[in-house]
Amino acid sequence: MNVRTFRALRYDLSKVDLSRVIVPPYDVITPEERLAFLERDPHSAIRIELPREVGSTGGYEDVAATLSAWRREGVLRHDPSPALYALRQRFEAPGGGTLVREGFFGLLHLEDYARRIVRPHERTLAGPKADRLRLLRATRANLSIVFLLYEDRENELGKALASGFAAGPLGVARDGGGIEHALGRIDDRGAQDAIRRFLAERPVVIADGHHRYETALAYRDERRAAEPGAGGEAPFDLTLAYFANAYGEGTLLLPIHRVVRKGPAPDDATWKARLPGWQERHVTVSDASRVPAALAELLAPHGGAPSFAADDGSGRLRIFWRERHGDELSIRVFHREVVEGVFGLDEAAVREGALDFPKSALRAAEDVRAGRGAVALYLNPLAPEDVFRVTGAGEILPQKSTFFLPKLPTGLVFRTFEEPA
Repeated sequence: MNVRTFRALRYDLSKVDLSRVIVPPYDVITPEERLAFLERDPHSAIRIELPREVGSTGGYEDVAATLSAWRREGVLRHDPSPALYALRQRFEAPGGGTLVREGFFGLLHLEDYARRIVRPHERTLAGPKADRLRLLRATRANLSIVFLLYEDRENELGKALASGFAAGPLGVARDGGGIEHALGRIDDRGAQDAIRRFLAERPVVIADGHHRYETALAYRDERRAAEPGAGGEAPFDLTLAYFANAYGEGTLLLPIHRVVRKGPAPDDATWKARLPGWQERHVTVSDASRVPAALAELLAPHGGAPSFAADDGSGRLRIFWRERHGDELSIRVFHREVVEGVFGLDEAAVREGALDFPKSALRAAEDVRAGRGAVALYLNPLAPEDVFRVTGAGEILPQKSTFFLPKLPTGLVFRTFEEPA
């Protein structure tokens, strides 16, 4: 894998408040949030990341014009020299306490999936890619980030990443979720070389940004056809990426729980008949607010094996687990033996909306108690080695298998294909 330094295009912090202009990734912004971001600041990154309603078309040239205007006005400025850019994110963990994740921004040489250097973990949709491709054509800039995970169990890059803050941060922002984002420059050549050497022999997994990455591949192929003499080192052969250690203390792989939307909750006999070989225990947890703590105490210890908890809102929380056979992936076992085996929901039914996917146990517990679902199904998180093992075999994970925290905001760094002299 080939990682490059670049001259970031960044907000001039004498002209904007960084906390007021950064925004979440475009694909998690609701229509109401989009309007709020537009009103918050005239230079909000929302104006170049998501200036239109989701699903609408057009306006791509307007984004390019806005980007050019902000550069002329000095709102956005290129750094004078190339670097890698360290990012330190400080946030409250879901279970309490403070965590810190450190990673860095750099340019990644684009690789086809077939080479197994850059590995996807989920499928993509045509619509979002078409939208991002039009935006990329119009702006010739990477406005949002592809989030990549690498394996560094011994934290060999920790010292190199910390060097980015030796001279203090370039800027610090706090987002609406209370996450603090501190940006630094990794200028030290030794640190840059250490990062490049370490990653040169390792694959990465796309955590977030599959549509952005595949859009960059499509644009690369398009430009190579139009510019056959450009070689393999043209600006369109690279894309802006963020790299984080999958085993870092602050890199969280969290489960996405399921809520079966309709149908009667299975009774004792049904659970027993349809889950042969599984063990069960149950506890009384009537209040939704107590469910996360109960899961931490009773479900989490079974994280190395197929396991889940079921909650029909009656106050009875069931914990199920069984032995792991070989290297089977727990989330696949869950879909095969529970979603299909117990509830009779195949992939087609899931695609048609038979399941909801709340990203917190509390939300799932509240939904079933409010009648917004029949049964909540709580999962343990995947381990990093599961993600690398599955993607290394050229496979993808089942839909909504995991999500990664903290998310990356748009607006800390941008990258243009043409840098000023």
